Parts: sequence; C-alpha cells; structure tokens
Amino acid sequence: MTSQETTTVYWSKLDFDAWNLHLAATDKGLIYVGSQGAPLAEVENWVNGRLPGAVLVQDDERLKPYARELIEYFRGERQRLEQPFDLRGTAFQQSVWRALRDIPYGRTATYSDIAEAIGKPSAVRAVGTAIGANPVLIHIPCHRVIGKNGALTGFRGGLEMKARLLGVERALQ
Repeated sequence: MTSQETTTVYWSKLDFDAWNLHLAATDKGLIYVGSQGAPLAEVENWVNGRLPGAVLVQDDERLKPYARELIEYFRGERQRLEQPFDLRGTAFQQSVWRALRDIPYGRTATYSDIAEAIGKPSAVRAVGTAIGANPVLIHIPCHRVIGKNGALTGFRGGLEMKARLLGVERALQ
C-alpha cells in the first residue's frame, strides 16, 4: 500500500433481540466486532489505533452477510461463522486465534489448553494477552475460554456478555 492509499473500514450496527453490537469490515473481511452495547467510539478507537488514517464509512448493506450470520448464531441456527476475516495481529496472536477457532461449539477450553494447542505450554499469560487482543468477538470464540477452575474470566465484552454467549451455546457449567 502506498502512502497515498487509504484503507476504508465499513461499519454497521447490529440490533437483534437483546443484542446490540457494532461490526466493521474492510474489503477483505470482518476486522472488528464490538462489545455488547458499546458505542461506535469503541470501533473508532480500535481502528484509529491499528489503522492510522483509515476512513470509517457506515455501510449497512456491505455488513449484512456478517449480521445475518450472527443473527443465525444468536437464534441457535448456526454453530460456525464463515464470513471472511481481515485479521491484523502478530504471528503469535494469529496462532492463538486459530486455536480458538478449533474449540467446538458448546464446549470450553482453558488458557492452558490453548497454550498446549499452539505448542507453547509455558506461554499461558501470553496466550491470555493474545486472547484479550482478539478483535473479532464471537467469530473467533474467545468466550469459550474459561479459567482452570471453571470460572468465567476476562472478556473484552464483559463477563455478562461472555455468559450470554456461552448460554447461546449451552456451554455454561
């Protein structure tokens, strides 16, 4: 990309039932899913921090396929979200995010499980940091990661949102 090219990030707000979140995508795919009930500023701050100079444009039509998949997920009609991503992260973060996608619907894993899965069993804290940096909530199911003792632990969208997502999947213990 030359210095004269600008990245366009398209956004839309999904309001379905009690769910209300912002979605953002580039021409390549989904780049960000906001926290439940968070203002558009959450998306703006994330985009400005990672894609300086990007232009945010509301485009509900472009984001419809992503919204449709999420609605099907919330209704219990879909277990895996298939729309493309445009993930921005380090190689380590990408490996953690791939491992999260391998946690089956309705199941949970621990931070240690993920560290083992990526072949770095002593990197549990780094795994937690990478999970916390996941920009695409729900699609990369970091809500399925729980503490070793079975407790719900940190989640960018808040523990209430995490519990609701696990409830959609009936994965609560």
